[in-house]
Amino acid sequence: MGNADNVLFDNDSRVAPLGLIAMAGASELGKKVDGYLTKWANENEFVKDTFLVEAVCPRFSSGDGKGLIKSSIRGDDLFILCDVGNYSCTYNYFGRENSMSPDDHYQDLKRIIQAAGGKAHRINIIMPSLYGGRQHRRNYRESLDCAVALQELQTMGVSNILTFDAHDPRVQNAVPLMGLDNIIPSYQVLKAMFKNLSDFRPDKDHFMIISPDEGAINRNMYYASVLGVNLGMFYKRRDYSTIIDGRNPIVAHEYMGNDVAGKDVFIADDIISSGESMLDIAVELKKRKANKIYCYATYPIFTNGLEAFNKAYADGIIDGVFGTNLTYRTPELLSSPWFYEVDCSKYIAYFIASLNHDKSISQVIDPHTKIEALLKKYGIK
Repeated sequence: MGNADNVLFDNDSRVAPLGLIAMAGASELGKKVDGYLTKWANENEFVKDTFLVEAVCPRFSSGDGKGLIKSSIRGDDLFILCDVGNYSCTYNYFGRENSMSPDDHYQDLKRIIQAAGGKAHRINIIMPSLYGGRQHRRNYRESLDCAVALQELQTMGVSNILTFDAHDPRVQNAVPLMGLDNIIPSYQVLKAMFKNLSDFRPDKDHFMIISPDEGAINRNMYYASVLGVNLGMFYKRRDYSTIIDGRNPIVAHEYMGNDVAGKDVFIADDIISSGESMLDIAVELKKRKANKIYCYATYPIFTNGLEAFNKAYADGIIDGVFGTNLTYRTPELLSSPWFYEVDCSKYIAYFIASLNHDKSISQVIDPHTKIEALLKKYGIK
């Protein structure tokens, strides 16, 4: 933000006093975000120990729950940070420990909004992984979970929702009169790559961007454009006569694009779930004599564990995986030699500060200028 930091906590320009609630599962990220906010506030002679507001969602032994905010939020510009994908959170249910599902996290979010009781000046939700985001469109007789959830939050009085790398950002059409910003942390990813890779040379002679499928083409096209390198793409050839686990199985990954021989390759997607597709693509690229292969996913959740990626790294198929701290990462993942974390806490803090002062966030959303400066710093452009 540069010089904009000087007015981030001008008392006269704030929409209302700032309050930040970090829901269960988002406390680590919440503390980091609060650290930046309090630092900027104190630098601007607005003394504040913390903007965090304590809130909990205790449960009865029957599984019923309630939301409880432990201090006044009357008149606050309230920001609620929620990680619906954090399965490490548990609760007691009839004597058994249950892991919280996205449904549980979303229900708790609504409980906290209810607990606010209409007393906050404004309610803003920061939900990096959008609830129901993978069920974003209807085929046959199916639910539209994400669209209905967004409409429900709007009805409850939510003014703005900030999300990161939505599976399909067109879902915002369900709430055209509510603020919904879809944020892509491209600058943070490139910054992490320069920081962690000593031989990172993202120029046309040494580097290529590969989209893992047609759905991810836009995010990969952006990287290719700002770096000035070639873009290739795989498309998934499916067997539409069969349905397995609710979807048509992938028969093959077909490649379209320039020769990757001798080039380092970067593959970006919104989520690594099982990771099978990402590894299949890496194998195909190695067959085409690609050099180093780096994968990136905003949400590295690894639903099938890390064994396949550990083997791929040991076999030289992949050279690294980048992922953000916007959702829960297991200790095993964080300690893996091939995993590099992309910290987005400062980025979130910028958004909160900008909204709280009713300033335009267009420059924060579009990181092109910062990427240009980053490339110039490392002599790429």
